[in-house]
Amino acid sequence: MATTIDLIRKPDWLRVSLPHGETYERVKAAVAALSLHTVCREAACPNLAECWGAGTATIMILGDVCTRGCRFCNVKTGNPRGHVDWLEPQRVAEAVRELGWKYLVLTAVDRDDLADGGALVFANTVRAIHERVPGARVEVLSGDYRGDLSAVDIVMDAKPDVFAHNLETVRRLTPKVRDKRAGYDQSLRVLAHAKGRAPQRFIKTSLMLGLGETEEEIERAMEDARSAGVDIFTMGQYLQPSKKHLPVSEFVTPAKFTRLGALAKIKGFHQVVSSPLSRSSYHAEQAFANETGD
Repeated sequence: MATTIDLIRKPDWLRVSLPHGETYERVKAAVAALSLHTVCREAACPNLAECWGAGTATIMILGDVCTRGCRFCNVKTGNPRGHVDWLEPQRVAEAVRELGWKYLVLTAVDRDDLADGGALVFANTVRAIHERVPGARVEVLSGDYRGDLSAVDIVMDAKPDVFAHNLETVRRLTPKVRDKRAGYDQSLRVLAHAKGRAPQRFIKTSLMLGLGETEEEIERAMEDARSAGVDIFTMGQYLQPSKKHLPVSEFVTPAKFTRLGALAKIKGFHQVVSSPLSRSSYHAEQAFANETGD
């Protein structure tokens, strides 16, 4: 039976294979056994086959119900009513150890029902991984904590190797694309504060393209991100998860992604990832290709 995405006439460069293989099945089984969620499946990521087949994944903590309702996202929306699984950090660390991951992207649903937005669970998970698997790098893909910068401090004090928070789209489209509790300038403040808190650590953001933005708006978003101290900038094609989500305005060609990626590099980012199937965590580990760590 075809899914909604299958019914959209996508160009050939956006067609992906179904997930399969021994390594994929091992990752799937381990994640299920430890009662963990992955954004790979919850958000219907098109790179699931490639990433899980290579033995990597993006773990989603703090449950699978988000308190926000962004119009691009396939994660469930609701009210978790303050529920927190305080043992989850240890289970995530165990998964990292069991699967031999050396680089983990750690993300979460937005938890506006919690006073700190879930920042302490993020911090506890980063620390548990570093304690259980010495040498493993952890990238945190964080929400905005409603602009509460003290919550950002809680996460940064756990010393994640990368702090990521996504702008998602250009300034003009933010009210249409993101939940009303999010904001373009609020996200820039979060990114700038994270960089100021730990200047030696990489700060990262991402844009989805194909929502109706112009190239001039994309370039301005690059400049805004760079001014906020962002080191890593990624761009990928927005894909409509279902009929209730925002429609795709444009399937951006690989050539245009290459051109925009070259423009981003000129802006001075440490790493740029720009292709139709790129997502914020895609090839994340390559930021450290020439780094020795600390």
